[in-house]
Parts: sequence; structure tokens; C-alpha cells
Amino acid sequence: MSVKIRLQRHGRKQAPYYHIVVADSRAPRDGKFIENIGYYKPQTVPATIELDVNKAVAWLEKGAQPTDTCRAILSYKGALMQHHLNVGVRKGALTQEQADAKYAKWLDEKNAKVAAHVEKQHKSVTDRKAAILAAESKAKEAKAQKIAAKLAAANLEEAPAAEETAATEEAPAETTAE
Repeated sequence: MSVKIRLQRHGRKQAPYYHIVVADSRAPRDGKFIENIGYYKPQTVPATIELDVNKAVAWLEKGAQPTDTCRAILSYKGALMQHHLNVGVRKGALTQEQADAKYAKWLDEKNAKVAAHVEKQHKSVTDRKAAILAAESKAKEAKAQKIAAKLAAANLEEAPAAEETAATEEAPAETTAE
């Protein structure tokens, strides 16, 4: 029996999420599986991946073959790195302590890269929102100035007309007084 580590699709249209499962390669995509080892939500930024690394490494050591997408996920979460180091320990190239230290160092560097990327994305979003807000306030200010200019022009036109009407009303009053 050939065993694969692959994705099992769930969710509604246009909003998928996936279970990472170990299944017989002959089973249908969303069919029977041997074990569920995590999930993957690509809709979030960055994508949410929850994986039981120890189970994944155990299945890799038993000979399970990951699909291309699952290979990328396992690599991202460090399961392939841990499997690689375990092979080195079995061959005697390094000790378990050295392998654990290398894995911890790799994991710290990976987490730092991910945190930097998330921070960069967050900063980009806040900068974009600030730019949009500044453009909106500038447009609002320009619109307010236009309205003020129109009102001032209308007031200027009304003022001479009001003076003329006031002058014409006063003139007959003066002529009758004489």
C-alpha cells in the first residue's frame, strides 16, 4: 500500500480550507484517510498552517510520500528538516543533541523571517490606509474650499443687488420728503 501525505479540501465555494491527512494513494481526495495531522487555511495573510510535526516526521520515516503542496507545507513548518536531521543521526553523522540544536536554530531563524514578513505586511497595510485617509482629507478640504468660494461669490452678487434695492427704496422716500 502506497501512503501519501496530502490535502483534503473542506469549506464552501471560494473559501477553502484543507486538512493535512495521511491516506492511501488509491483513496479519493476527500475520502477515507488514515490519520489527520493538521490543517491549512490559505485565505488568511499569511496562510494559517497548524501541523503536528512529530506525526508528520513519523509518517515520513515510515515512507509516506508528500504531494507537492504538502511537501512545501512540511518544509515551511520544519518537518522535512527534522526528518533530514533524524536520518543524519541514524547514519551516525551527528548526535541527537547536535540535531536538536540545529533544528532549534533553524526554527528560530524561520520564525524571525516569518515575523519580519508579517510586520512588513502589517506596515504596508497601515501605510496604504494612511495614504488613502490623507488623500480623502485633501479631497474633502478642496471640496470645502470650492463650496466656500461659491458661497462667497454668491454673497458678493447678492450684496450689490441688496444695496441697489435698498438705494431704490430709500430714493423714493427722500423724494417724497422734499
